[in-house]
Amino acid sequence: MEKSPSCSSLGPGGLDMGRAVFKTVHHSVPPSPSGRPTKISVVGAGHVGMAIAQTILTQDLADVLALVDANPDKLRGEMLDLQHAAAFLPRTTILSSVDFSSTAGSDLCIVTAGARQIPGESRLNLIHRNVELFQKIIPAVAAKSPECMLLIVSNPVDVLTFVAWKLSKFPPNRVIGSGTNLDSSRFRFLIADHLQVNAQDVQAYIIGEHGDSSVALWSSISVGGVDLLSCLEKEEINYEKETLEKIHKAVVDSAYEVINLKGYTSWAIGYSAASLARTLLRDQRRIHPVSVLAKGLHGISGEVFLSLPVQLGRGGVLGVTNVHLTEEEAQRLRRSAETVLEVQSQLEI
Repeated sequence: MEKSPSCSSLGPGGLDMGRAVFKTVHHSVPPSPSGRPTKISVVGAGHVGMAIAQTILTQDLADVLALVDANPDKLRGEMLDLQHAAAFLPRTTILSSVDFSSTAGSDLCIVTAGARQIPGESRLNLIHRNVELFQKIIPAVAAKSPECMLLIVSNPVDVLTFVAWKLSKFPPNRVIGSGTNLDSSRFRFLIADHLQVNAQDVQAYIIGEHGDSSVALWSSISVGGVDLLSCLEKEEINYEKETLEKIHKAVVDSAYEVINLKGYTSWAIGYSAASLARTLLRDQRRIHPVSVLAKGLHGISGEVFLSLPVQLGRGGVLGVTNVHLTEEEAQRLRRSAETVLEVQSQLEI
């Protein structure tokens, strides 16, 4: 009796369960075949960009790593500092340039560059300055690597991912924002720390805007396969909604705490971005909460990028998980979308 090489087809005539689990992103295109060395470019050699670059190197995610920054001395210094560690790292060619020549032929371009907020400057004015910066960066990156995937890390990430999508003219499945991937990691850590379990055994997502209007999906939290809220109710363990809100607030405030203490965040976002790079370039098809085009999902009608749990792989966004939201969670997500859309409406894109 001949055995099937896999269980991808189940039942008489096959059973396509994927259609029930994932929804496609509008106007997606399949990935282009690639047999050449894997190349990642990082635009912006600040604290975040270099944390990402360092993590990519130590995790052996690229054959070629290209760095771009407007400051030539700092850029060369960072490149040399990394090159001098060659004896302790997997073999990776490290390039740098103040223009975008070194990024040509990239598989993944990670954008961390962004203007810093001037004391007394409004958030909207900062966004306008970052849009102006993106108008120089994104078309140049897209021209050098027309088949690449874009991963936007610069803040406000949801708005700038939308801007990158418009400027690059890429299909939306190849333009991704780091979104709430790190927020969700913080969320999982806090729950795991409270329960004294490994964070990898906790499934929990923060979705929506990467910011104050984000939404904690309490209804879908599971620990070792156990539905958390259902378990509490079954065991007749009382919990206050305010307690849950405090945990969510701790997630939102955690970045501010790190910034107040050390002046910036770097290592956690470095690991977060490297995790996304690994999933994308190695076609791991893992689920990550990242900023994607949310139009048509959960009652959202506008062209807005928000974080939702999605399956990522070599083609970028392969599908958006059909996660169940309570009516309250769905309403909060739509309000989060309105918050981002209000900002977008004031941009000239």
